[in-house]
Amino acid sequence: MNTNRLSKPITTALNAQMTREAYASQLYLSYAAWAHHQGYAGIAQFLFHHAEEEQGHKMKIIEYILKRGAKVHISAIPAPHDNPESVNHCFEKILEHKVDITKEIYKLVKMSMEEEDWTTWNFMQWFVKEQVEEETLAMNLLDKMKIAGGEKVNNNALYTLDKDLEKSAGDMHESNDASESIA
Repeated sequence: MNTNRLSKPITTALNAQMTREAYASQLYLSYAAWAHHQGYAGIAQFLFHHAEEEQGHKMKIIEYILKRGAKVHISAIPAPHDNPESVNHCFEKILEHKVDITKEIYKLVKMSMEEEDWTTWNFMQWFVKEQVEEETLAMNLLDKMKIAGGEKVNNNALYTLDKDLEKSAGDMHESNDASESIA
């Protein structure tokens, strides 16, 4: 008996999105390693946390595909782009990537609507909401950089930003640990 409840186009699109989430994790890992090498341990910690978050997104899609009885296709992850030229450039590239991911998620939402696959449409609403949060976070980081001088940011401002992001990454880990212990 065939238990697959996803169309071939939806399955293909979900698998492609899963690969994009894996790529996003690789991108964050690459930028985190770059930031750490530059001496920005707090920014690196913040980015490492987001790499883990993207892995979670990937797993969420894999689990959904499997629950719907379809086949997961693991494909190669493209190598991340070159390292950023600066912290400001790093955050610009992150926002650019987030906007691209949002466009792809919208395509999946539209496809599920056109196919009247309401289960997938509903599943994708979590990702729509998540993208709003992620784009907002990236824009807020760029706003902070702009206030600090953008590409001409001074070392004192970068030091403060590094410490702020280190603290916020720690807060994220503590809240994740607390929610895991409740579950």
